[in-house]
Amino acid sequence: MRIQLSDHFTYKKLLRFTLPTVLMLVCTSMYSVVDGFFVSNFVGKTSFAAVNLIFPVSMGVAALGFMLGTGGSAVVAKTIGEGKKELANQYFSMVIYVGIALSMIFSVICVLFMPRIARMLGAEGTLLQDCIIYGRVLFVAETAFILQNMFQSFFVAAEKPGLSLKINIAAGLTNVVFDYVFIAAFRWGVAGAALATGMGQVVGGIVPLIYFARKNDSLLRLTGKVRLYGKVLAKTCGNGSSEMVTNLSSSLVNILYNFQLMRLAGEDGVAAFGVIMYVNFIFIAVFMGYSVGSAPVVSYHYGAGNHGELKNLYKKSLFLLTLGSIILTVAAEIFAEPLVKIFVNYDKTLMDMTVGGFRLFSLAFLLMGINVWASAFFTALNNGLVSAAISFLRTLVFQIIAVLALPALMGITGVWISVLAAEGAALAVTVGFLLVEKKRYHYGK
Repeated sequence: MRIQLSDHFTYKKLLRFTLPTVLMLVCTSMYSVVDGFFVSNFVGKTSFAAVNLIFPVSMGVAALGFMLGTGGSAVVAKTIGEGKKELANQYFSMVIYVGIALSMIFSVICVLFMPRIARMLGAEGTLLQDCIIYGRVLFVAETAFILQNMFQSFFVAAEKPGLSLKINIAAGLTNVVFDYVFIAAFRWGVAGAALATGMGQVVGGIVPLIYFARKNDSLLRLTGKVRLYGKVLAKTCGNGSSEMVTNLSSSLVNILYNFQLMRLAGEDGVAAFGVIMYVNFIFIAVFMGYSVGSAPVVSYHYGAGNHGELKNLYKKSLFLLTLGSIILTVAAEIFAEPLVKIFVNYDKTLMDMTVGGFRLFSLAFLLMGINVWASAFFTALNNGLVSAAISFLRTLVFQIIAVLALPALMGITGVWISVLAAEGAALAVTVGFLLVEKKRYHYGK
């Protein structure tokens, strides 16, 4: 039975509705993970480090897609909840077209200036050449990657999360197959890794574009003629600014982590952090997937004025995320060594460093779930300011303070626990906002 945004959500229905988005984001996170596995095992540590240096840049630019997707879907879902379907399609089309135009501009800029970007990240010699090759090939498909990130949210607003999951599974499989072909079989190195990733992103971004451009049975369709709604676009950017801040800040902070680890442990430190980030991408995708998957439901009931259902969604989300945080943390501690061995089993010193770092880093999973969800929750309520404040403090301010201060006191151990310290400070801020705003939005008692 098709689940609609207007339904009353039990635990079972909420999990069924959000599960496709969770799995979809897990598939998306697999791009860099699969690249890392093949590059590390078939090319070597230097090329592996190049992938770890450049991919955060791609993710930083792709933050544009998260901003327009999450912010736009909140506006569109709210408009649908108000009974204005045609206007919702106009808003949807405008956001997609603006996203295409902006992403193409950023892609060209990054391709042209990739040598300078790589040098700014500290790359030299062979590492520099690998960074340039990987980055230039990767950014050719950046527009498709940004579209993929946008459509992840719009598929949920269109009541088609299952279709989105199928498309993203196809994209992930495309990446895996061609990673094997280009890296393991053809020995194309980092160029093959970037090309395989780009082919997966084309599947994930262009197929949805074709789907929504044609007649379909979802709530949304791209229109041929659309005008620029300046206020709506500004509202979209404001609503989605927290998601943009989250992803852009993560990229910037990852670069800072790499600088610290290069100073403390050299190339091995960068490689170890890369492995930890690969596993982190998969684990945090669970929190992000639930948050993105449930946000349009919150937006719909907020627009429809269904305060009882907002309370229901708020209560159930807090319980599910708390339980999920405990489960993921325990799993990370238990499976730390097997997960790390997938990437660096060929180097015992590097493996031991990575396992120890990951076990400290994974303690942050206990706290980050509520923080990630709360930011998306306020985006869904069309309160971009609070959402952005949570994300800005969590992913940038607190992390920068932690990664600069703790290593000075504790060495490399301080690097691994920096995320835990930042998430703890962010949780205090998150709880404060949830308590202060509950009367305004009627999701509390």
